[in-house]
Amino acid sequence: MLNNIWPVFIIVSFSYAIFSGNLEHLNSAIFQSTNDAIILSIDLLGTICLWNGIMRVANKTSIIEKLTNLLSPIIKILFPEMKKNKQVQKEISMNMIANILGLGNAATPLGLKAMKSMQKENREKDTLSNSMLVFIVLNTASIQLIPTTVIAIRNSLGSANPTGIILPVWIATICAAIARNNCYYVNY
Repeated sequence: MLNNIWPVFIIVSFSYAIFSGNLEHLNSAIFQSTNDAIILSIDLLGTICLWNGIMRVANKTSIIEKLTNLLSPIIKILFPEMKKNKQVQKEISMNMIANILGLGNAATPLGLKAMKSMQKENREKDTLSNSMLVFIVLNTASIQLIPTTVIAIRNSLGSANPTGIILPVWIATICAAIARNNCYYVNY
């Protein structure tokens, strides 16, 4: 669908710029936008590297074990099929911690690793298990305490209050988790 919409937007934009005599403004906007995109990417890359490094160090130390133990009661309730598999619980915990810290880029590979491990435990290889479905729901809700990536973007774009997004993010993620869980249980 987007493959059809974006070319239409681009053609309409260029056509309008040509007919309204704003082609020069369009060209300067294109080059300024690409410059801004590169600067934003470099700023985000630093943040991503920092938090991925912290997650890797945490994984090598006992911090993840302590956090896994802290999250263990929640994980046992949400993922009853994985009660006996400590490795899967650890991978789920790492993904949840990355999401809670707002590190979507770090959470993605951790989530994929956890899903692969849950698939190994899955008896029906062509069907998602209940634990896998709950895990998908949690990841799409992306419950965050510290929206690190959003704060980094707002900071790099010169926001006067980059952390002002925290309360709205909490409200949005809680609403998303409730809505997704309700949809999951209604459809299940």
